[in-house]
Amino acid sequence: MISGKRIYWLAQFSGWTAYSALIILATYAQEPSKVDLKLITNIIALIFFAILGTHLMRGLFIKLDWLDMKPGPLVPRIIFASLICSAFISLTTAGISILIDETELYNTSLLSLVINILALMVLVLFWNAIYFTFHFFQKARKQELNNVSLEASRNEIELKNLRSQLNPHFLFNSLNSIRALIELEPNKAKEAVTTLSNLLRKSLILGKENLVRLEEEMEMVSNYLELEKIRFEERLTVKWDVDPSLNNFMVPPFILQMLVENAIKHGISNYINGGEVVILSQQTEDRVIISVMNTGELQSNTDTGIGIQNTRRRLDLQFKGTVDFELSQQDGKVTALLTFNLK
Repeated sequence: MISGKRIYWLAQFSGWTAYSALIILATYAQEPSKVDLKLITNIIALIFFAILGTHLMRGLFIKLDWLDMKPGPLVPRIIFASLICSAFISLTTAGISILIDETELYNTSLLSLVINILALMVLVLFWNAIYFTFHFFQKARKQELNNVSLEASRNEIELKNLRSQLNPHFLFNSLNSIRALIELEPNKAKEAVTTLSNLLRKSLILGKENLVRLEEEMEMVSNYLELEKIRFEERLTVKWDVDPSLNNFMVPPFILQMLVENAIKHGISNYINGGEVVILSQQTEDRVIISVMNTGELQSNTDTGIGIQNTRRRLDLQFKGTVDFELSQQDGKVTALLTFNLK
């Protein structure tokens, strides 16, 4: 990619060279004999002092912070700077022409010099228009990139906070359940500690990722449910209906775990006899569907709970509307449905 400085110098040289070439062509069309060494020398001087003058003018703009001015106070300053720059180019090129041929001193009138300055002023104003337009475009583009980068950083921070939320109440409940098992069933307690250790390790690893394999997410949910079954015992029944071909399908970490946790918190735990949690994954022609169904009723406050708000916000940040999430109730069952639109 070409840098801004390289573009600037390329534009400077090519622009003034093109203008000088037009002068030579116009002179040749009117009187070919005038295209001589003297004219070529004057043209080279014009290119040099035009580039020097406009470059010094650009340095003035930068030093005096004119590039950040509003159009109102900026326009008269540009006109005045263009007049000074044009006078500098005209006087220096006229001086070079006189040094080459002293007779030019008698052929150069004040009127012709003023006309030349005004003509060059039009060109310098055009140069300024191009320069400021390019600068404002670059500034706007840079600001847009900064805004996008800032928004991405904010979203990334928010996503990290959202996906790292493993409910502390679950950890307390699991530890209390394991504590109760230690004396009654020490072997089962050891297995539970191992399961909890695996779950915590997985949560630390997966929490660093934007997307994880569905198989890994299912494994973490399985560990989670094993620990919950210690607490609920026969009150919790779990059924799996998953498509093995979706093992490598990428999903946000903790997205399924949060839905299962929500199902137990708002469903199973509210019933003396407990209930059932069914986890399903399937693929159609253009969609991947993942659902968690549980015994229970859809409460009005469930839809605005932390877990559901978290899920909706994460999906909105990460998938920008390409993943649908909905909660529904039918025949004493609540279903949380995730639909990934493959198209």
